[in-house]
Amino acid sequence: MGCRIFLFGTLCHDGLRAKVMGRAVAGCAAVLAGQAVLDLGGLPVLHPAAGQAAQGLLVELGSADLARLDLYEAVFDYRRIDATVQCAGHQVAAQLYAPAQAVPPDTARPWRIGDWAASQAEAALAAADDLFALAGQIGVEALRIRYPMLLAHCASRLRAGRAAQPARLRRDWGRGDVISRQRMTPYAYFFGVQVDDLRFRRFDGSLSPLVRRAGFVMSDAITLLPYDPVRDSVMVIEQFRYGPYLRGDANCWSLEPIAGRIDPGETPEACALREAHEEAQLDLQADALISIGNSYPSPGAVSEFLFGFVGLCDLPKTREGVAGVASEAEDIRSHILPLDDLMALIAQGEVQNGPLIQSAYWLALNRAELRKR
Repeated sequence: MGCRIFLFGTLCHDGLRAKVMGRAVAGCAAVLAGQAVLDLGGLPVLHPAAGQAAQGLLVELGSADLARLDLYEAVFDYRRIDATVQCAGHQVAAQLYAPAQAVPPDTARPWRIGDWAASQAEAALAAADDLFALAGQIGVEALRIRYPMLLAHCASRLRAGRAAQPARLRRDWGRGDVISRQRMTPYAYFFGVQVDDLRFRRFDGSLSPLVRRAGFVMSDAITLLPYDPVRDSVMVIEQFRYGPYLRGDANCWSLEPIAGRIDPGETPEACALREAHEEAQLDLQADALISIGNSYPSPGAVSEFLFGFVGLCDLPKTREGVAGVASEAEDIRSHILPLDDLMALIAQGEVQNGPLIQSAYWLALNRAELRKR
């Protein structure tokens, strides 16, 4: 006889459940009395709620299914506990997955599978495939660290697949013109490293010899330079950066635009507004965002793709503050200065951040038109 498991939240989605189990698994509708399913940072969590009942699915699983499910839930630091649920009018002893440490929900908003399915299910299904592919190479703790970035990368991959690919000058070739013979993941933690032995289409139409290429697997991100066209001023931020430290720079504090990674289910524009608030305590309106171009900063070996914005806003004459998300150990100082002063800092070499240089030059080219508005 198998083990009865009460599933709730994302695993009530037929597609994700099949990915996690490695096969289609049916069950019967069941409820857990005295509990509600609430949204904890995008994750569904049970929370005591008198007079309510959490909707779910009762399934019976064998040892192989349980092993896969245990691994998947362990990535979220969930463990099996005993419970009693109602199914087909009967009280049934079962088990369910709950956080190893009780975490009070940060919002009273109910978690709804329809909302999740519309915004995150596609990325979650792709991430489940990648997660189980990695499971034989790294441990659960490393998977736990890797999963949020893995999910964000899958969302980026899906976004890339839907994006228009103009080819007026470059060849109109596609992914079918690259043949990967072997793929490896030698490193997967906060970032990932992927290695492919591949052949690619050459300009004479032939395939290249087998070559090895390696790159950092990263997710899409935004950059945002706030600009006040009345005062002709900008806001830049300053923070410690590991890259310059790794290179050996004497000064590892970098002047930059506001920037951040796009969460799964989030648009680049929504991310820009969120990051403006988190990093600079600046509240912008969506219609104030101007796209200034999207780009790969280092396409030879990094999958990161940047959506660049300038944000029109009213900036005070001076404001120097420190902000950032405490849970991410961010310590970010903001500066407001005339655009001409920023251009001088670029000319003097004090600004070494590529997206800030690109954004500043875009502004220098377009400032007259923006100020006319």
